[in-house]
Amino acid sequence: MEAIKIALTSVKKKPVKIILDSNAFFVPIYFKIDIFREIKQLLNRNIELILISPIKQELELLIEKKKNKKAIFALQLALKCKYIELDVAKDSLIDDIIVEKANEWKAVVFTNDRMLKKRLRNISVPVVYVRQKSFLEIDGMI
Repeated sequence: MEAIKIALTSVKKKPVKIILDSNAFFVPIYFKIDIFREIKQLLNRNIELILISPIKQELELLIEKKKNKKAIFALQLALKCKYIELDVAKDSLIDDIIVEKANEWKAVVFTNDRMLKKRLRNISVPVVYVRQKSFLEIDGMI
């Protein structure tokens, strides 16, 4: 019985990894949703928000090319997440990387990209997304 309690305790404390796609960082700008608070409420668990290096690079490129204030704000939000540097080929597609890492890490993905959501659903990866432009919802089981 004691072993079961210890096992359950360790499962509870392990945070749920959530990989955020670049479009997730624009949600507060376009929909006025506090993504950090809403994800925590939605999942009601210990969470670890993850920024992978290709997403950071994508946001930096948006800033560099367009001098976009929204992209600057999105990058500032992104830097609040745990940053993970990935060693990937320069020609790798970001969606492919997200799918691979979500599957490998058993992580949830926050994206509003329809094609990416479909790919993730096909491999049973839970997806957080904006619903009705006003709240977050999750598709799939954690």
